[in-house]
Amino acid sequence: IFRGKIIRKKGRLQMEHPEIFTPAAYEEVVHSMQPVYALTKGLTNKAITKLVRQVLDTRPLKTEYLPEEIRERYQLADDNFAIRTIHFPGNMQELLTARKRLVFDEFLLFVLAVQLLKEKTEEAPNTFSMKPVWTTEEIIEGLPYELTNAQKNVWHEIERDLSGHKLMSRLVQGDVGSGKTVIAFLSMVLSAENGFQSALMVPTEVLANQHYEGFLRLMEEQNITSCHPVLLTGSSTAKQKREIYQKIAEGEANVIIGTHALIQEKVEYKNLGLVITDEQHRFGVRQREAREALTTRGNAPHVLVMSATPIPRTLAIILYGDLDISIIDELPAQRLPIKNCVVGTSYRPKAYSFIEKQIHMGRQAYVICPMVEESEGLDAENVTDYAVKLREALPDDICVEILHGKMKPKEKNRIMEAFASGEIQVLVSTTVVEVGVNVPNATVMMVENAERFGLSQLHQLRGRVGRGAEQSYCILVTNYKLTEDTRKRLEIMVRTNDGFEIAEADLKLRGPGDLEGTQQSGIAFDLKIADIVRDGQLLQYVRAIAESIVEQDPAAQNPENEILWRQLKALRKTNVNWAAIS
Repeated sequence: IFRGKIIRKKGRLQMEHPEIFTPAAYEEVVHSMQPVYALTKGLTNKAITKLVRQVLDTRPLKTEYLPEEIRERYQLADDNFAIRTIHFPGNMQELLTARKRLVFDEFLLFVLAVQLLKEKTEEAPNTFSMKPVWTTEEIIEGLPYELTNAQKNVWHEIERDLSGHKLMSRLVQGDVGSGKTVIAFLSMVLSAENGFQSALMVPTEVLANQHYEGFLRLMEEQNITSCHPVLLTGSSTAKQKREIYQKIAEGEANVIIGTHALIQEKVEYKNLGLVITDEQHRFGVRQREAREALTTRGNAPHVLVMSATPIPRTLAIILYGDLDISIIDELPAQRLPIKNCVVGTSYRPKAYSFIEKQIHMGRQAYVICPMVEESEGLDAENVTDYAVKLREALPDDICVEILHGKMKPKEKNRIMEAFASGEIQVLVSTTVVEVGVNVPNATVMMVENAERFGLSQLHQLRGRVGRGAEQSYCILVTNYKLTEDTRKRLEIMVRTNDGFEIAEADLKLRGPGDLEGTQQSGIAFDLKIADIVRDGQLLQYVRAIAESIVEQDPAAQNPENEILWRQLKALRKTNVNWAAIS
């Protein structure tokens, strides 16, 4: 028996590199669940499967760290069983049982870490007290647009925090395009006017450049003289870095914008009073690690986290338990709503014609594919082949380029900057563009295999367009006859552009046991298997358990929790400096 992907070449059907089974061997696997792994070039899924099985059969795994009482109450499997079974389940029920335990573990360790961060934050006094200044009011009045009521409310909350008795630790959650950046800029101006430094850290160099240029424009337009900004990224030359380090250390630079380069050991801040992290869902746990790293440099600064990920408030309270939460739930009045549609693959020629028309009007377009290149056993569009197909379909004068996560950082930056500057008209990409570039001239977002993406991720992708004054469009292309749940999800995308409404709808549509769909991105921490939408109910149970554990064992001395604390300490990503477990 031969198994593989059939293709047509020169009018003949061919099966390249088939798996070959005897009828008896095929019968053993035909109704079983088989793992599918992410592959590196030169490795096959079969080889990875064999190696993983060997490791699981020969190496001792983790020591159980959950108290027996908790395992029994929530009907949780033994962790060693869960790890083995998630790779090689005997049936669907075993898979669900294993997954539930691993999801529980991820949530519990994270929520415990958040609880401890919250305790630490609540004890911190405000050593960088800032008084409100007229400059920020003048900037608001001088903007070419009026702030929405939601923006004004959030700004007043930040002003109140910065001048209060305790350190600010606040999350500003705003939908894509809701105007969070101007709030960040106002906060940095207020910090500078009070004689302190502020640092704005973003996940990509392109975004850092855009924020830096945007801040310079604001200074010029509003005649701001108190701010002295610098841009620090990984691609800054050694000489530039030395000069910037000196300016930061001496306090000459009081607005520092950049990437993770901001938390390198060589960067010494003189009086860092405010740390802002933007697009926080792309930093994951590293964002909290970054806050900790910056906090250790002298007195702890105020912290402002900007997130473009709309999630239900009930979940936000759990995920960002160490932060106060502000929400910007209005879009600027000048933004035109994005027009959306769901189509089959037969619509592609019309879509290509529409993209061509938009480009000849001076606009740009994104095309998103779920995969980088063709993969064994998965029938989905990939960036590499799709770009070739699109170049053939569009006129030669239209520049089509590709972008994906396997590229080197320097090459990714080059492509993103060329797209932002208009040199590239069509960008065929994976979800790597979900954050990191602001191109107001882009008016078309076309997503292939839309059924493979979660609602929140589709909404984040759609947020890449609709940022300019022109009408923008989102085309969701599906390959298969849709299931009822998937059809409902895509209908929600067509019906509304409101990210918070989408997040609530996603939570209702997808239950804890539903394995359909892809893992959400746009989350507060690194998840390997859990999904904050699909597993929302379990997350709420875990929060109660974590609070109970910390309340009953605040000094981490109960013998039954010993292995749990050890496991939490081992997760150095959280960087929790809790004396009892250090």
